[in-house]
Amino acid sequence: MTATARREAVTRLLEHAGVSERRALGLVGLHRSVRHHQRQRDDAALRERLKTLAGTRPRWGDRRLHIRLAREGVQVNWKRVYRVYREEGLPVRRRRRKRIAVPRQPMPIPRVPNERWSMDFVHDMLHDGRRIRMLNVVDDCTRECLAIETDTSLPGTRVIEVLERLRDLRGLPRAIVADNGPEFAGRALDLWAHERGLKIDYIRPGKPVDNAFVESFNGRLRDECLNENWFQSLREARDAIEPWREDYNEVRPHSALGGRSPSE
Repeated sequence: MTATARREAVTRLLEHAGVSERRALGLVGLHRSVRHHQRQRDDAALRERLKTLAGTRPRWGDRRLHIRLAREGVQVNWKRVYRVYREEGLPVRRRRRKRIAVPRQPMPIPRVPNERWSMDFVHDMLHDGRRIRMLNVVDDCTRECLAIETDTSLPGTRVIEVLERLRDLRGLPRAIVADNGPEFAGRALDLWAHERGLKIDYIRPGKPVDNAFVESFNGRLRDECLNENWFQSLREARDAIEPWREDYNEVRPHSALGGRSPSE
């Protein structure tokens, strides 16, 4: 129980049970000084700002919200943010995950940007039941999302078009990690990669953990964008997903980057 709840329990005992304050404090396990303590700090402004940020970022926890407040110039201890965050009932509801039964070896992290990319597909559905696909390409070093290509169909030729566009913008990495889907393991992409001296590292069949960097990004995309929107059309999906990608790269703090965004 929180101190506030214990204070309320003591008050109810005094009003309805007819016991002494000393007896009530002993039953609840609360010190007298704590019951009579008057908080001096005014958290009204912090509460309002936290509720506003949590409303616009419903899948951000207290640590990312604390980083956002610090960026805005709000000097506040993270423990105070956590207390107010809990008191306002803002904690993110955790979704259950499957856990593997055996330990796994960590994937080596590239040391410089553009050393290794990862790519994978994510599926979603429009309001009328039509399925859409997203091709996600991530830089494994900076965690930057380089592209999210959204359409109803994304064959191997479209994958090549996206990679060619990225090549013109920033060059190609030494290797790209991908699964064994037909779009990635087909002849077209294999020939294209061979002509450009690019290595495609295929993960073990049925082992998405081998592609952990983009799989982690897929989870953030699903949690913070796809699950928070209901798309009426393909255009509406693109108009929502691309701004989210830019926000992910420019604003969203990443725990693996020490609270910085990928662009930082």
